[in-house]
Amino acid sequence: MKQKKRFCVIGLGNFGFHVAKKLYEDGHEVIAIDTDQEKVQAVHDHVSYAILGDAGSKEFLIGQGIGEMDAVIVSTGERSDLSTLITLHLKELNVPRILVKAISEDHGRILRKVGASDVIFPEKEMAIRTARSMASPNVLEFIPMAEDYSLSEAAPPAHFIGQTLAQLDLRREYQVTV
Repeated sequence: MKQKKRFCVIGLGNFGFHVAKKLYEDGHEVIAIDTDQEKVQAVHDHVSYAILGDAGSKEFLIGQGIGEMDAVIVSTGERSDLSTLITLHLKELNVPRILVKAISEDHGRILRKVGASDVIFPEKEMAIRTARSMASPNVLEFIPMAEDYSLSEAAPPAHFIGQTLAQLDLRREYQVTV
């Protein structure tokens, strides 16, 4: 059985809302925080706790027990100053994993310096994934592992059906290891 974890999502725009909802659907405890009453109301039925408040305040974070979370996801939109401040507070509260949505490469570097464990660029990452999907429609999943290596899940082309891996000789023909 999968261990139930405790997450906090700060910032309930489109990205934050869907991350919070999915984590909750997967059986985890989720605290969702935003300064916008409408966003807090919208997520209320999809998380463990929906809280209206200013996550830029360290005292607020302490009062909500955010330092006890397994991980915190920070998604404050275009407010790079706010996400940086929140990240610093979370690091000072010893949150073990801090994932922050960045708005630029420079912002990402700053976030790493102040304590972000993971920095993500959802729009950039989705754009790359979409481009790969369009260029290679048989590739169902693609995970880069290193400079020259990746892990991929692909649907077989029709001419592969009915042949063994030895017959296909994928390593020689396509430089692919199965």
